[in-house]
Amino acid sequence: MGRIVNHDDELDAPGVVMRGGPISRLLGCERGTTAVELGLVLPALAAVLVGGLYGGVAVYSAAGLQTAVEQAARCYSVNATTCSDAPTTQTYAQGKYNGAGAPVFTASVQSCGHQVSATVTIPLFAVVADFNVPLNAAACFP
Repeated sequence: MGRIVNHDDELDAPGVVMRGGPISRLLGCERGTTAVELGLVLPALAAVLVGGLYGGVAVYSAAGLQTAVEQAARCYSVNATTCSDAPTTQTYAQGKYNGAGAPVFTASVQSCGHQVSATVTIPLFAVVADFNVPLNAAACFP
């Protein structure tokens, strides 16, 4: 009595080791946990990364569409040689557009001046669902 036992397996009797079955050894094993955690986190991380890239493409396309209609409206109002009528102005706007998809441009003379408008649909492919984002832009130059 009064004897202090300090064994790694925390058993009182020296040399007595209780062996568990294969299930208890499997539950106590921590090898491969990093691979399992990576397998759980990687799909979500990839979805966020790809979604961010597609979102960036949509924002870039919206900015390119707005720039194209502004430049085309100014050309239609000021430059009679390059943008003499609506079809040539639409072709000019198409050349100025930088972004995804092929927008449809319309040019007309309105009460505000020479107006150019455009619309395009940008497809966004997500992991769970696919979305179509419509983008519209219009500019009028006196």
